Amino acid sequence: MTRAVIIILFFLTALDAYVFKGIQPFFQNAGRLRWLFIIGYWAISLSVSVATVLFMMKLRDVRTEPDMLGLIGSSIFFILFIPKLVFAGFHLIDDVFNGASWLYSKVSSDGTDFSRRRFITKLGLGAGGVLIGALTYGVAKGRFAFKVFQHDLKSSRIPSSFDGFRIVQLSDAHLGSFVRQYHELDRLVDIVNGLEPDIIVFTGDMVNNHASEAEGWEDVFGGLKAKMGKYSIFGNHDYAHYGPYDETQREDSIARLKEVHRKMGFQLMEDEHVHLERDSERIALLGVHNWGKGFGEIGDLEKAYEGLNDDGFKVLLSHDPTHFEEQVLGKKSIDLTLSGHTHGMQMGIEIPALGLKWSPVSLRYKRWAGLYEEAGQFLHVNRGMGVIAYPGRVGMPPEITCIDLRSEQTA
Repeated sequence: MTRAVIIILFFLTALDAYVFKGIQPFFQNAGRLRWLFIIGYWAISLSVSVATVLFMMKLRDVRTEPDMLGLIGSSIFFILFIPKLVFAGFHLIDDVFNGASWLYSKVSSDGTDFSRRRFITKLGLGAGGVLIGALTYGVAKGRFAFKVFQHDLKSSRIPSSFDGFRIVQLSDAHLGSFVRQYHELDRLVDIVNGLEPDIIVFTGDMVNNHASEAEGWEDVFGGLKAKMGKYSIFGNHDYAHYGPYDETQREDSIARLKEVHRKMGFQLMEDEHVHLERDSERIALLGVHNWGKGFGEIGDLEKAYEGLNDDGFKVLLSHDPTHFEEQVLGKKSIDLTLSGHTHGMQMGIEIPALGLKWSPVSLRYKRWAGLYEEAGQFLHVNRGMGVIAYPGRVGMPPEITCIDLRSEQTA
């Protein structure tokens, strides 16, 4: 741990020094303001770096959910760190160009006069300033800007009596990160209930580390209403694997979280299926424990599928979208898989009119947000309703998914 702390502190200090090198020329002729900048920059930078390292040293010993002080601290870190990293990238481009130009001026015989350029660095300074504003907004407002994403899903396999059947999906609450701000989720409950869903599904990660984060939220989630029930599954964070817990403590947390789901009114699905019936026609709803490539392959799809045949419309709740890619697509007669997990990395840009949709998480996941269709099988990846790490959202609002089934049999 000591070596890791030293490496992290060195990296943060080196980044601060490099960013300072890029910014300080703009203050060379600023008189007293230059000294205020120097003192302020290093006082803030070093304080944040030291606080970050101390927090990371104690992270594995933290047994309680985040408090408001921790929320403020992590907000400050990300609001400063990400813009610095971006600015450093811009400044590096200028430095590479300037280095090459200087070298050419030394070895050329055509009398080339070397002069430094700062155009890209200035762009980086502007980009960093915009990012500071965006990240600050993301913490203050963005993480509570709940948005309904509406989809119509058409299939000839949907029974005619299920035409118009409405599924509302929630995912990735990470309740510890809400630091007991119950009123914020009261608004989400009102929005969901206003959609008048037939069923509500929650696709995992109720907590960050431990069941205690969800205790106290039962009344809020208990206020969610659906005509034919509420169903849920576990995500990778729900097994107490990310805290300082032994096996007995993990089992206790899992048992407590199962009880919380029950008190919230959810039927927790553990590698099983149920049938939903309308006018003597049925569809199947399956739910599995977390199965994610690199995040624990716990769920047993074969067990959940047991007793079903390939006929009939089926909906699968599975937290991680890689499960769809590895065990569902082209392998199981499952029509719609509902996942979460990625959060859309809580930052990105989506402009449907321009066909623009990007987030850094796309570098890790092929299918990371929204509705996907391939060979008649659908996957929907919910962007999540909560936050983790960076306590905000920029261009990737917390999501309430509303999917209306449309039977082509009634067309």
